[in-house]
Amino acid sequence: MKRNIAVATLTAAVLVGGGLVATAAFADSDSGGKDDRTAAADRAAGDTGAAGRVGVDGAVAAALKAVPGTVTEAERDEDDDDRARAVWELDVYGSDRVWHDVTVDASSGKVLSDREDDGDDRDRHAPRSSAVSLDAAVKAALGAQAGTVTSVDLDDDGDDDRGERAPHWDVDVTGKDGKQHELRVDAKSGKVTVDRDDNDGDDD
Repeated sequence: MKRNIAVATLTAAVLVGGGLVATAAFADSDSGGKDDRTAAADRAAGDTGAAGRVGVDGAVAAALKAVPGTVTEAERDEDDDDRARAVWELDVYGSDRVWHDVTVDASSGKVLSDREDDGDDRDRHAPRSSAVSLDAAVKAALGAQAGTVTSVDLDDDGDDDRGERAPHWDVDVTGKDGKQHELRVDAKSGKVTVDRDDNDGDDD
């Protein structure tokens, strides 16, 4: 009876966050306790599935709440030098027409810092309009390569060392096999191509 009350209380509390999360919390209630509530909170914040990890979608949402605008880059840093913890580092072109560097805790989804760009890159232009959003690019990449997104970056400069090319999103995905995959998503069509598979492992 005591256990049933605890389960009901947990379910009612999580229901506020949405039905999907409530179902997950209820299913995990046999083990009970703080870990289940923490995992449910991480899922609500945009977790990719691993306990205690906020996914790129959760990091972007947190950054945009702090700085309304357009996110052009999000990269996960597993061991941030300043904080000794995993964080998401995001570039946001704010509605104030200023570039911001935003850091989001990869466990809690909390914005740790928001500072204006230091001005080193004075030629940095406002992001060009893209038919494919960051969110759509991430979904397209994961549709082609299942795994966890660790980095996404809009390349809209129009050229590189190899000559002219269309604006695109570079998306890095760690596959379920543990290998790193670099995918390119066309910013106009959403077409996904494999840029490079970084499958070099440690030679024993």
